[in-house]
Amino acid sequence: MKIGVIFPQTEFTPDPIAVRDYAQAVEGLGFTHMHAYDHILGANPERPGGWTGPYTHNHLFFEPFILFSYLAGVTRKIEFVTGILILPQRQTALVAKQAATLDVLSNGQLRLGVGNGWNEVEYIALGENFHNRGKRMAEQVALLRMLWTQPLVKFEGRWHNIPDAGINPLPVRRPIPIWFGGTEDRVLQRMARIGDGWILNMRTIEQAHPKLDLLNHYLEEAGRDKASFGIEPRLNMNLIKPDEWHSFMHTWEGLGATHLTVNTMGCGYETTSAHIQALKQFAGIIGLS
Repeated sequence: MKIGVIFPQTEFTPDPIAVRDYAQAVEGLGFTHMHAYDHILGANPERPGGWTGPYTHNHLFFEPFILFSYLAGVTRKIEFVTGILILPQRQTALVAKQAATLDVLSNGQLRLGVGNGWNEVEYIALGENFHNRGKRMAEQVALLRMLWTQPLVKFEGRWHNIPDAGINPLPVRRPIPIWFGGTEDRVLQRMARIGDGWILNMRTIEQAHPKLDLLNHYLEEAGRDKASFGIEPRLNMNLIKPDEWHSFMHTWEGLGATHLTVNTMGCGYETTSAHIQALKQFAGIIGLS
């Protein structure tokens, strides 16, 4: 099982040196990959109608493609994962171009996690339709794979039209792996049909069991081998204590997890070094490095 980290960007400062030091420390400790969240805009909680989302304009978010492009130049082998990129609020051809460029600059170390998102404010600001985002995403995934594997693409779908054009350079990995976030039945069915893996964030393993059973049902329905489909749960340090780390990991391995991501946010850490120290403790206890 490959073990990575969540970049703790809502608890970070906009300091490029700190970002570099964190990424190099993570790689040096033996973690294989790094996730970064995607939010373009944060809403004002005092706006008319109020705001109930978990993030506001006061939360810091680096744009993941730019963040990872910077880190590709200061690391050697760590895999970069958008966890998750809110795909339907972005232009598909532009995502294909950005992802391919990042994949080249990182020597094939990009995994694209995608999802529908929940923040309608972002969709409005970016000029995209919030209410048909799931249906559009299925077409986006098909088009991304075409753009990443063919020098010229002719595509006329319900929402996209490419009249014999392509991107250059193509990515190193053709196509770039596309993993899905989300837990709704429709999302699980969609990822079973067209995804390479599932990035999930559930508080307990017990909560995940029925979703895993449903996913396995949909994989079988789609005629796919579940052994070839990636599963990546999250170990939240504010919920799972050090003496439970081994059993948490072993249980997930038994459930078919191929990856695991460690999240240090929510523990009260106020500095970059505190987040790094927590990861050092984890690496030492499980024998990572």
